Amino acid sequence: MSGKSANLYARIEPDVKEQAERILSALGVPASNAINMFYKQIIIQRGLPFAVKLPADRPPMIDALSAEELDAEINKGYSDMLEGRTEPAKKVFDEIRSDNGL
Repeated sequence: MSGKSANLYARIEPDVKEQAERILSALGVPASNAINMFYKQIIIQRGLPFAVKLPADRPPMIDALSAEELDAEINKGYSDMLEGRTEPAKKVFDEIRSDNGL
């Protein structure tokens, strides 16, 4: 590595920055080192070092569904409810908050 360095200025959501820096701190990795590692992986991989795609299990965008597809999604949800494959909203939101350190 050369003795020189370059500055990088980027805008990032404050809560994303805070959460990431909290994790990096626990790992003992300064943010500048993490960014440098990320850039090196971009070079090694000749692209982003992770897949950039929508997850297969992502809920569909409601405005992109036809009337038949929307009806099918509503029926799936109704069937899940009848068969007990649901979680109370409070439990789900509590888990989301605890996973995000909120």
